[in-house]
Amino acid sequence: MLTTLIRRELLDNLMTFRFATTLLITLLLIVANTAVLIRDYDARLANYNTAVKTHQAQLQEMKTYSAGRLVLDRPPNPLSIFNTGLDKRLGNEIWVYHGYVPTLWDATAHGSDNLFLKVFASIDLVFIIEMLLSLMALIFAYDAIAGEREGGTLRLVLSHPVSRGHILFAKYISAMLCLLVPLLMSLGVVIILLTASGSISLSTDDFLRIGGIVFTSIAYLSVFYLIGMLISAATRRAGTALMFSMFVWGFLVLVYPNMILVVIAPQRAPEAPTASAFNQMKQVWEQFDTERKRFLANDAFPGEGLNFDMMGMGFESQVFDGDPSTLRYYYQSELHLENLDEGTESGVPHAQNYYSFLEPRIISTAEQTWLIRKPTLEDIFIQPANSERIWLRFSPAGMYDIATQAWAGTDLLGIQDFFEAVRQYRQGVIQHFYDKKVFRARQWFSADKGAVDWNSLPQFSFQRNGVEINTKRAFPDLFLLLIVNFVLFTASFLIFVKSEV
Repeated sequence: MLTTLIRRELLDNLMTFRFATTLLITLLLIVANTAVLIRDYDARLANYNTAVKTHQAQLQEMKTYSAGRLVLDRPPNPLSIFNTGLDKRLGNEIWVYHGYVPTLWDATAHGSDNLFLKVFASIDLVFIIEMLLSLMALIFAYDAIAGEREGGTLRLVLSHPVSRGHILFAKYISAMLCLLVPLLMSLGVVIILLTASGSISLSTDDFLRIGGIVFTSIAYLSVFYLIGMLISAATRRAGTALMFSMFVWGFLVLVYPNMILVVIAPQRAPEAPTASAFNQMKQVWEQFDTERKRFLANDAFPGEGLNFDMMGMGFESQVFDGDPSTLRYYYQSELHLENLDEGTESGVPHAQNYYSFLEPRIISTAEQTWLIRKPTLEDIFIQPANSERIWLRFSPAGMYDIATQAWAGTDLLGIQDFFEAVRQYRQGVIQHFYDKKVFRARQWFSADKGAVDWNSLPQFSFQRNGVEINTKRAFPDLFLLLIVNFVLFTASFLIFVKSEV
């Protein structure tokens, strides 16, 4: 009997105008938008490759270690086509310096977006599913019970030996199968377009991540169908059910998420905590500067100057005390000499002693200030983002967006993975400097004995975390969606069982 009910409901839904409309619009929007997003990804990838080559060429032009400027670039995420998340909104270019610990908040942006895509700035594939298919799920559901009750067919069906639970389950399964047809057909075409693209290479983990996005999308659409079914079971007329369904959809998808984004928008950093952290960092660097001056005063070389009588040395020492909200404070030493005069050769050993003393202390001081800077940055940026995520979870659209960002790796944690790799790379560069005794080398400040071989530096590479990390990050919101499904189905069943036909 259950199979017969499912077949009947499925045929009824497949023969409707709303199914044909859903299939056509979904295919057109998702496939057309995928073509635009692939073009945008190609442009971002080209900008990334250009930036990498430019920064490598700039580094090769530097003749001394101290003048070298390592700049790393974050590659675009191919799965940002599904959910852009923060992939294009946060910085993708970061400076690596042994005297400064880099963070996401120090990154800058390079490249420009596809001009054509600006018309569709926020329309990724998840956005279309989130907006369009959730609405269609409610349209499939609003008259599932109220319409049949109003038309008298429900009384006729219940005159047969069939349970109300079977009727409800048959309606749910048949409608979900009808919603899966446009969803899976569209995403199937998307995967074909992605694999056919010459610039996008999907790994096995990527296909598993896409599978996670598809499963989460099914759970999300199920929530909205069950919301419509609940409303349909609780009302007597289909028109009333449709009105309530549209109101609920507008609030959950349009009003509430945007209201949360406005209310918990990033505010200016609190002055007192940031000023306190900035002053602590300043004190640490002042202590460093005291030690530096003490070393110069006790050095055997006459005087306390930094030039050691080397004409044209061009040494520049700066303390950067920028905006306290960014908490940037560091000490930079940069020297770039092509030649040394014969009369200044006697100062070379003193300069070598000085920089072998100075640079390790710059590194240790930078690590101390990082311990102050890190928790303050988390208070300024991470805590509001976490609060935003908590409040967004009161809407299925918020859960869905958070979960699919986690699957795609375009969430905040996914972006931070790159900058954690940058910090680890910085440690590798520092260890290389120690192993090669770079700080004591003549090439730290002069190129008269030959330029630096930058190719000997450790090479930076970034690989996204495995799919198990994405699963761990997406699971809480996916689990919440499944719980909401269970609660809504149970509520619909209880109302339908107790309602009069």
